[in-house]
Amino acid sequence: MRTPALLLTVVALCVSLGLAQDEVIPPKHSRMAKVGLFGGFTPGMLFPNVKPINDFLVAGGAAPLKDNGVFMLGGTGAAYIMIVPNLRVGGLGMSGSISSTSLDVATNIRREAQLKIGYGGVTVEYVVPIFEHLDFAFGTMLGTGGMDLTIRKSNGDASTWAGEQGYLHSVGTGDFAVPTGTDLSNPPGEVTRILTGSFYMIIPSVSFEYAVTGWFAIRLGASYVGMVGPTWKIDSNYDLLGVPSDVNGNGFMVNLGLLVGTF
Repeated sequence: MRTPALLLTVVALCVSLGLAQDEVIPPKHSRMAKVGLFGGFTPGMLFPNVKPINDFLVAGGAAPLKDNGVFMLGGTGAAYIMIVPNLRVGGLGMSGSISSTSLDVATNIRREAQLKIGYGGVTVEYVVPIFEHLDFAFGTMLGTGGMDLTIRKSNGDASTWAGEQGYLHSVGTGDFAVPTGTDLSNPPGEVTRILTGSFYMIIPSVSFEYAVTGWFAIRLGASYVGMVGPTWKIDSNYDLLGVPSDVNGNGFMVNLGLLVGTF
């Protein structure tokens, strides 16, 4: 799962161009076509359905993830293309994570899980001026994204070369079969698996934007994060089969924007 670095470049460029203006451009009146460009910081709260993941974790002895939302951080930037009045094109990238930890007192085995969700892509939005300083915007983001479910098990002891070798004998069959008499109730060291799902992203959104000054605005918006066409890997190398279709990061999100540019 990677948020494209290009999006951060877009944000930085928009911010620098906005701050480089010699004169403050006043907010446009509602009957005038929108012009300008901007970039900024966009925190948000995503509410995915984590129940299928929690069912998986609990069945394996791990603690469930919290189900009250994922705090997301990101950046955005856009510019009005002028060919179509009030239409702007830009980029958006966001990511966030939640985690859980459990400890089996009887065996001293610690189990941890972390879910990361991230995405990035191109935004296309149409802006409707309501009155001076206040605009309504609607549109969509098209791009790619994904989720990483990292699961880790350890017994709290220091990891050693010999201890890690012991894990080769604690799973599977054949060459990796457990030797007769081996005590696996408290395996040495630590084992980590990363289950990665890659998706295409479709994120329709609506927002209200208020220009506090000619160069600074705030945004309050809502969107639906849609993930389609998944492919799953284990440790970024091996195909992961049989993942239920409801294991994804789909969900509603509310977000705030702090934007700098020309409005």
